[in-house]
Amino acid sequence: MKRHLQTHITHEGYSVGHYWYYRLGGSILKPKAIRGYVIAARFTGYMAEDIDAVDRMDEPARSTKLRAMKAKVAGDITSDLSRYREVASEIRNLRRAGLTVDRSATNCPYLSISLKFAHLSNGFAHLNRINELLTRQGDLFG
Repeated sequence: MKRHLQTHITHEGYSVGHYWYYRLGGSILKPKAIRGYVIAARFTGYMAEDIDAVDRMDEPARSTKLRAMKAKVAGDITSDLSRYREVASEIRNLRRAGLTVDRSATNCPYLSISLKFAHLSNGFAHLNRINELLTRQGDLFG
């Protein structure tokens, strides 16, 4: 499994997670495509070690903690999806109008969508791993 997502989706030499990918007109991926790419790449995300540590716990603490992690990750994904869609819409509107923008980093749609791509990639990776682990019964007696 991979801790770092190596994307093969590029536009003018920049990968899909990069600011310039979007600034130069790279296509905006649908959330399902991001999730599919994460699964195909076997990406595990930055919380992989924490998730695996919980998996080594005895039951019922293991399942309880995994369910709590799943709820947190799912909530984060919901929030990230909302912002991703908002920024994607802004970029599409700018493109339709034939505009690009130069804004500070705190208000730049290209930087925002590249960050949300990273957040969603990690969130989907974490959720996939947690769901996989919840399908297995942990050790009941240590």
